[in-house]
Amino acid sequence: MPLITLILVTLLARLAGWRRFGGERFSTLSGALRAGVAALFVLTGTVHFVGLRAELMKMVPPVFGDPGFWVTVTGIAELAGAIGILLPATRRAAAAGLLLLLLAVLPANVYAATHQVTFGNDPATPLLPRLLEQLLYLAAVAWAGYGPSVAARYTSGWARRSHTA
Repeated sequence: MPLITLILVTLLARLAGWRRFGGERFSTLSGALRAGVAALFVLTGTVHFVGLRAELMKMVPPVFGDPGFWVTVTGIAELAGAIGILLPATRRAAAAGLLLLLLAVLPANVYAATHQVTFGNDPATPLLPRLLEQLLYLAAVAWAGYGPSVAARYTSGWARRSHTA
């Protein structure tokens, strides 16, 4: 579901950008990705508290100690990052935090895949697809956080030349 959320919301935001809904905020792919990344982390952050909390606690490798603590901390970080990636003033800092978070939770994802942790009635995602999905999330967050902003698009040298010609 998180991957579907990322893709669907990004595509809808990009469509809104083409149709000029929402001003210029979705006029670039990085702008649309910000919406997709925010939706992804709102979804995953929320389930840290409602719905899948028990399953997420099973993902925490025993060496890390209290799984409830880690699930709470990562849930709060995901929700904060979702908000931060949408705000121009905090976009880059939020992206850096989300990138670090994705790397920090990698041991839990590996543990879940190698110890067959289930989510509801769904079997664990095998390790390779899980790692590839994590790489996709890292790329999406990096592009959303550090990709060109609308202002950069309109103040590039090409844009200035085309308006003065």
